[in-house]
Amino acid sequence: MQFYYRLKPLIPRSLQLAVRRRRIQALMPKVSSVWPIDPCSAKPPPQWSGWPDGKRFALVLTHDVELQGGHDKCDRLAALELSLGVRSSFNFVPERYTVCAALRQRLVAQGFEVGVHGLKHDGRLFESEATFNECAVRINQYLRDWNAVGFRAPSMLRNLEWISRLEIEYDASTFDTDPFEPQPTGVGTIFPFMVRERVRSYVELPYTLAQDFTVFIMLQHKDWSLWRQKLDWIVEHGGMALMCVHPDYMHFGGGQRGSEEYSVHLYAEFLSYVQSRYRGEYWAALPRDMAQFWRERADKPPQGATTPPRGTLHWHQRAVR
Repeated sequence: MQFYYRLKPLIPRSLQLAVRRRRIQALMPKVSSVWPIDPCSAKPPPQWSGWPDGKRFALVLTHDVELQGGHDKCDRLAALELSLGVRSSFNFVPERYTVCAALRQRLVAQGFEVGVHGLKHDGRLFESEATFNECAVRINQYLRDWNAVGFRAPSMLRNLEWISRLEIEYDASTFDTDPFEPQPTGVGTIFPFMVRERVRSYVELPYTLAQDFTVFIMLQHKDWSLWRQKLDWIVEHGGMALMCVHPDYMHFGGGQRGSEEYSVHLYAEFLSYVQSRYRGEYWAALPRDMAQFWRERADKPPQGATTPPRGTLHWHQRAVR
């Protein structure tokens, strides 16, 4: 994996995409029983009592901002979401492009959340423990400077034990099922869970709806029916519908759409579907609010239940090392 990321800057982008599309097409028949839906991930956590106010499911919207072009689209994406009455989190890469302080401040003032998305987005964050520890010092500084409490690793490459060294309330570097990611093992749940390590405990928030890049760029779907299929299944099982979409790949009109862009109307139409089909039935939460809710739940076990000691790994964590 590290060898690939060292070579990646030398490989033409068109060739990268062609190879990845061929890989996905080859994998598709082998993973149809677990993607986009893994039936085994529907099991609720022990002593599950439901979402706040008795809602059927939870909805969490997140955005990874990968390049300067995506950064420069964030105001338009935020305006769209404001018009639809929803809020989301925007995760920025601190040392890959210039992250405008005024943009971060505007987003927070409008009720959005800001998080940290790796450090450089170069595939080397988890190259070694020493490398991660060195990067963690700088990541923690950005977390403090931005008043951020959440982290997501680029390309979903992760080590949940090492991530506990970050000063975070939650991490979002996992997924319930996504065999097309570089580190393809999913955590097998559509619910958050606690990661308890000796350094720090934090809430893990897996994304449970396929990434927009996979749906519209890799698979080249022309509609959002795959999102609807998975959402309806999550609702049926009372889970968390967490999206990870990228302003980088959204086309807002005004000029020819790029080869790695899809119409932002597809995202807007999906959100409108959620609002019309499930109005009043879901808890719309920012990731930080979800993390707070889950931690409070975990810290107040039912009478007679025991809390795992720090350093004890749940099977979910073992699956994603």
